[in-house]
Amino acid sequence: MWLHGFVHPKSGQTYWWILPYVNIQLFTRGLQDFARHFHIGKTKKLVLVLDQAGWHISKQVSVPEGIHLSFLPSHSPELQPAERLWTLTNEPIANRSFENLDEVEEALFQRCRQIIDRCDFIRGLTNFYWWSEFTA
Repeated sequence: MWLHGFVHPKSGQTYWWILPYVNIQLFTRGLQDFARHFHIGKTKKLVLVLDQAGWHISKQVSVPEGIHLSFLPSHSPELQPAERLWTLTNEPIANRSFENLDEVEEALFQRCRQIIDRCDFIRGLTNFYWWSEFTA
């Protein structure tokens, strides 16, 4: 099971996908859903900052109109604001035993629902002081 998290550091808004595995096709579907959800396209554009995971950098990824992918230097998770989300999402599942993956998924789903409503907290966690200059 994989949790994909998107964060807008300036607003603290998050967006989540829980998936059974990762690959290029699911990443492409996630991007398409993300673009639809936030009405990204001809008139609304954004830069999505990503690490260099294989499913992010593949030439087979179909990037929706309006999204530009920008890749961080290799081995630099400290530069990725979304990395700060994982301690929050891991908290309800750490040091626990679950009967099955459905229970893990439900715990993650509930945590993501809580995080979505905590924009001020997330903004404080992810809006690095230099982020405004980088995204201006």
